[in-house]
Amino acid sequence: MINRRRKKDLFKRNIMKFETKAIHIGEEPKFKEGGSGDVVIPIHLSSTFARKKVDEPTYGYEYSRTGNPTRNALERRLAALEDAKFGLAFASGVAAETVLCLSLLKSGDHIIASGDLYSGTRRLFNTVFNQNFEVEISYVDAREVKNVKKAIKSNTRLVWLETPTNPLMRLCDIKAISEITEGKDIIVVVDNTFMSPYFQKPLNLGADIVVHSTTKFLNGHSDSIGGAIMLSDDKTYSALKFYQNTTGAILSPFDSFLVLRGIKTLAIRMEKHNKNAIRIAEYLESHPKVKRVNYPGLKSYPQHNLARKQMSGFGGMLSFEIDANLKETRAFLENLKIFALAESLGGVESLIEHPAIMTHSYIPKKEREKMGITDSLIRISVGIEDITDLIEDLDNAFKRTTQK
Repeated sequence: MINRRRKKDLFKRNIMKFETKAIHIGEEPKFKEGGSGDVVIPIHLSSTFARKKVDEPTYGYEYSRTGNPTRNALERRLAALEDAKFGLAFASGVAAETVLCLSLLKSGDHIIASGDLYSGTRRLFNTVFNQNFEVEISYVDAREVKNVKKAIKSNTRLVWLETPTNPLMRLCDIKAISEITEGKDIIVVVDNTFMSPYFQKPLNLGADIVVHSTTKFLNGHSDSIGGAIMLSDDKTYSALKFYQNTTGAILSPFDSFLVLRGIKTLAIRMEKHNKNAIRIAEYLESHPKVKRVNYPGLKSYPQHNLARKQMSGFGGMLSFEIDANLKETRAFLENLKIFALAESLGGVESLIEHPAIMTHSYIPKKEREKMGITDSLIRISVGIEDITDLIEDLDNAFKRTTQK
């Protein structure tokens, strides 16, 4: 049994294992300072906090945009999961990305980004930071480290990576790319939404900042929109914290509570997502109607060895291309019964979508196809349902589509 002093030391030193941190960090029962020993942190809905002395905010809280006890609990847990010093929670993943860029970039700066970057991030870069703030963007195939190295300029300030990418599941070698920016005034940012901190730790591989859409696997129940930034540099954190407060792009107390609750089961959910995704990827790879499966967990996947090197699992996301035209692809999707035809990902329920029409429709057709996002490409967020039901649903959809 761990005594209270020893338990406090474990929290302070942050040496607990992942599953324990996911449940306890940020929600340690408080017995002092008027605490009532809550095992689950209350949802602090108060917009403002009274103080006894004019110049002394009560326990540091003054106004909920600046700081809120429920959000603070989540931010502590987010930091712990990514082995970071600091965590920040935002109103959405794109809000987190916006604050990050506002904090760290100025007009004339340059970003290097993964070529098949998530379309929402790409839209933010192109229409806001490039057009309005004159930030230069270079999209490269970051699967090859040399492409990133070649794109570096004197004004490069950020290297922005997704690994795996959305929706093509392409990987970047985080460690190798971080090494080529070492000694330069360049910050390496990794969007770790697809893997979650359970399967991948970018900061431990040399990255400077990790971003997440907490909407996805971290929350895991498709009932909250949010974003997060995790990092360990004090100066960068101060800048981000200032802009989080100044722009007001904060996560609400209720959404903070939902994400805290969701994270408690992150480890067991990710194991099930991973187990189901491998089975579905193998099923699809052997199906005569499937041309290609993009899933790092397959031994046939071109970057399988890199996946094994920098990830401890392969996650619940995959994409595949079927041997069909657009009409037949739409029919396949609309014939599914268990898979919900919906955008987003990372929930306990299985979702399926058509990137060209849905999540990546912002990107012009020629550009999409050049990236590899064809009209017959389908993306799946594999849930934690019974695997036999999921495979049967896919099989029936293939049969119904063929019969027509």
